[in-house]
Amino acid sequence: MSRWRPAQPRSASYITAEGYQKLNEELKYLWRVKRPAITESVREAAAQGDRSENAEYIYGKKQLREIDRRVRYLSKRLDDMTVVDRIPEDQNCIFFGAWVTLADEDDQPHRYRIVGADEIDGAQGYISVDSPLARLLLKKSVGDEVSLQKPDGSEVWYEVIKVEYQAYETGL
Repeated sequence: MSRWRPAQPRSASYITAEGYQKLNEELKYLWRVKRPAITESVREAAAQGDRSENAEYIYGKKQLREIDRRVRYLSKRLDDMTVVDRIPEDQNCIFFGAWVTLADEDDQPHRYRIVGADEIDGAQGYISVDSPLARLLLKKSVGDEVSLQKPDGSEVWYEVIKVEYQAYETGL
């Protein structure tokens, strides 16, 4: 049995202005605040002598590797992203960045926002533009119905109740 797995499909390179700003702030924090602090603690631990049995030194170096990996990822990812910061002309149609309110078969409301893959947050209702539900919803409008096939084979119906967009001011 091999460990080979097929490559995952690339996620969409779209991001909302809010998401871009959050990732950019994380990058700045890691590079300007956290990395210098960890570097200083590693320097102090290295000054204590024998590094092979110095847990503070070993742990600090591990933290630096993790920070550097995240900084490289964020730098590369932010360069490749397309920031979507405009509200579409047709605000009745579902596009990237839309807040969508759906009613399920029991008339229970569900509110989602279609965002980029780097912004997913189930607690806030942020779903990826690459998710099956978001793909079904794109270019739909109020009153349209969609049918979602669940992994267990069952089917769920949703009706689009409301589509809204919120302007976001940013200093990009």
